[in-house]
Amino acid sequence: MTANAHLEQPARAAPGTPRNGSPQQFGRQAVTAVPMLWLLVFFALPFVFVMKISLAEADIAVPPYTALLTWVDNKILSIHIDLSKYLFLFEDSLYLAAYLGSLKIAAVSTIFCLFIAFPIALFIARQKPETRIFWLALVMLPFWTSMLLRVYAWIGILQSNGIINSVLLELGLIHEPLALLQTDFAVYLGIIYSYLPFMVLPLYATLEKLDETLIEASADLGARPTTSFLTVTLPLALPGVVAGCVMVFVPAVGEFVIPALMGGPDTLMIGRVLWDEFFSNRDWPMASAVAIVMLIVLVVPVMLLRSRGRHSLGHG
Repeated sequence: MTANAHLEQPARAAPGTPRNGSPQQFGRQAVTAVPMLWLLVFFALPFVFVMKISLAEADIAVPPYTALLTWVDNKILSIHIDLSKYLFLFEDSLYLAAYLGSLKIAAVSTIFCLFIAFPIALFIARQKPETRIFWLALVMLPFWTSMLLRVYAWIGILQSNGIINSVLLELGLIHEPLALLQTDFAVYLGIIYSYLPFMVLPLYATLEKLDETLIEASADLGARPTTSFLTVTLPLALPGVVAGCVMVFVPAVGEFVIPALMGGPDTLMIGRVLWDEFFSNRDWPMASAVAIVMLIVLVVPVMLLRSRGRHSLGHG
């Protein structure tokens, strides 16, 4: 009887674990509810609304699409769902080229941002604490001005009579202005410049916590600086690499301003296609279908990067 009574005793909670209904548990749920409410209002509801429009048909009306639910004789509820837009996305090569072009430009820009930002973040992380604020302020300095103004500044630098061509012509290195603007090079340059701080800051947050004794121990064991970087610094900085790549890649895929102002007529990205469908063609259902497919395309690499980051944290 004593053994059975012992087995029937409920397990005690670990010390410090908040009980059900306690103020600590209520506080945790309240803190968690804020970001969940934010995601519901600014992501889930707009996503459902865009999905609804993508299943409708284009119409010359206000709003320019048909209703999904209509009443017939005030008795029968009729549902009208049109999936032809999604089928047309895979039949028309224009949309496929826009998706592939956006992914290529975003991926290449993310790689360049990573190679440029890693030395910057490592340099700042190894500075004295009192001087790090100064270098971080320099990284964040471009955010103090409008992105549109920064893009127009690059247009003035890259155009045929801009600073670069003027200096090269003055030095006699070229005999006619180089075609730098309205090219893929200008688009890459604009995206890398605009999104570079989004790569530097997560890398710095990770590298700043790096234990320097691990690198010293690696050097004491005879490892060269390159070996220490590849075997110690880079694996420990992987969570920052993943976060930075996500923060650069995702918005770069849907970038519209930079390709529109700095790209040429052959620079096809999904942001421009969305603009044309919404405002030029007034085909809101088609534009919504393009946006939904783009979101699905982005979910896969983001989830892969997120799982990779969790895997590295679990083995860190």
